[in-house]
Amino acid sequence: MSSIFDQLQADHKILSEVAEGDFPRPTQTRVIAVANQKGGVGKTTTAVNVAAVLAQGGLEVLVIDADSQGNASTALGVGHRDGTISIYDVLVEGTPIRDVAVQTRFTPNLWCVPATIDVAAVEIELIDAERRESRMRMALREYLLGRREQGLPRLDYVLIDCPPSLGIMTINAFVAAGEVLIPMQAEYYALEGLALLTRSINRIAEIHNPVLGVSMIALTMFDKRTMLSRDVEAEVRNYFPEATMETRIPRSVRVAEAPSYGSPVVFWDPRSTGSVAYAKLAQEIAMHGVAHTMTEGET
Repeated sequence: MSSIFDQLQADHKILSEVAEGDFPRPTQTRVIAVANQKGGVGKTTTAVNVAAVLAQGGLEVLVIDADSQGNASTALGVGHRDGTISIYDVLVEGTPIRDVAVQTRFTPNLWCVPATIDVAAVEIELIDAERRESRMRMALREYLLGRREQGLPRLDYVLIDCPPSLGIMTINAFVAAGEVLIPMQAEYYALEGLALLTRSINRIAEIHNPVLGVSMIALTMFDKRTMLSRDVEAEVRNYFPEATMETRIPRSVRVAEAPSYGSPVVFWDPRSTGSVAYAKLAQEIAMHGVAHTMTEGET
């Protein structure tokens, strides 16, 4: 009984800190690509819920939906039907991010650049385009500079929800970012995928973005009752001791249900187990330190 009470007290403390805006502001805008080449690992769920908690904590947050499925847009309640201007227009047409970013209904300091089905054509549209790998970076730099010139609050976080593949959209995200957050399931195949992904990230860093690195790995859909989950966690912590987050995201029906209501679970059911876990993860990310950042004036 005491352990349950202790857990409830710890959960209440985390939620109180989020409500009070007790999150440190980074010294510069942190641009984080949330990526995994394997689908169904909680990548989008992690991106939108971490962003939501950071915004709840009083920080200025932008989510860039870079996946043609538009799941991050759906989860944030942002429309992305055919004809909606989206990240496709930013990369292909040169539309400024300021004309595309949508303020979410949850909190005025949480914004989203939506994705539409047109994003699936970016690979073809940019096949011969000049500097095609760095278009998101250039657009983001222009947006950050523009906010400063207009006297708007500096963005604290930009989270880019990448598609589950290493195509031109993901490469653009990696070139634009200073950090990579990898959500991964605690299963054997995820270990193989993690090794491949880190090699790809290192290769892109060598060619396009020397500040890029895997700064955080978050274990998702974690079942502490199984030996497999514990073994995989031990392996990940052994190879990535500094990057592996202490917070583990458990399997949760409420987390799975939330997108159907057009909301991150942290807004829809803030006291659920999944919500509290994401609040802890967001707090840990905020405290993790700024190993790699992108400044507003950086080229």
